[in-house]
Amino acid sequence: MKYKNWSADIWRTLEKALADELSVNPRPVAAFDADGTLWDTDLGESFFKYQIKNSGLPDLPADPWRHYRDWKESGDPRPAYLWLAQINQGQPLERVRDWARASVDAFNPLPVFEEQKRWIELLLENRVEVYIVTASVKWAVEPGASFLGLGPQDVLGVQTKVVDGIVRAEPHGPMTYREGKPEALLAATGGRRPFFCSGNTMGDYALLQSATRIALAVGAARPEDELWKTEDDLRAKAREHGWLAHRF
Repeated sequence: MKYKNWSADIWRTLEKALADELSVNPRPVAAFDADGTLWDTDLGESFFKYQIKNSGLPDLPADPWRHYRDWKESGDPRPAYLWLAQINQGQPLERVRDWARASVDAFNPLPVFEEQKRWIELLLENRVEVYIVTASVKWAVEPGASFLGLGPQDVLGVQTKVVDGIVRAEPHGPMTYREGKPEALLAATGGRRPFFCSGNTMGDYALLQSATRIALAVGAARPEDELWKTEDDLRAKAREHGWLAHRF
């Protein structure tokens, strides 16, 4: 699918913000949401679907997808997001990561937003620390990050403890949803706030609020899509705050 490029004005604004930040800060930070912000799919949910079909995980409910969706839509999705990590309890982490790579490889190709990729490449060229902060399971998003020149250490997501290479059920780190996104980012950077943040839904609103220079609200959902309203709500917040906004 062909996505709409950013305007020249957006590029000028971003490049100026980067130059201004580099003039006063030797260690800049930038942060992005993942699903719907960097690529036009949900890697966390795609990973879960892959696991339902291919992993043979024990103790899943009779209809795992419906169980997850009902829980997610019950009012507070955070327990559902954590559960997607907890179902890997007892599995070697490397096996879970193998499943995640296979899930991403199945896209052939992953629908990455090229403008975000170009921007990240420019950030990395200028030695900006780039993080992906996602409410999806961290391990599900790591293979997607590799398409953008980023490593597992650059992905902050929902995860459980890993002991001796084996996944446990206990949560590990902040829940990277809403206010938990900037909390996890600040923990990773030692308190250094990002000069730039980008996201696509109201789940990213707190992350975008944490940006010191530029916030960019993006989206690719159509009016009939599930994400349309929350993306539209974030665009409204962008107008309210004077942030950048773009629909791919």
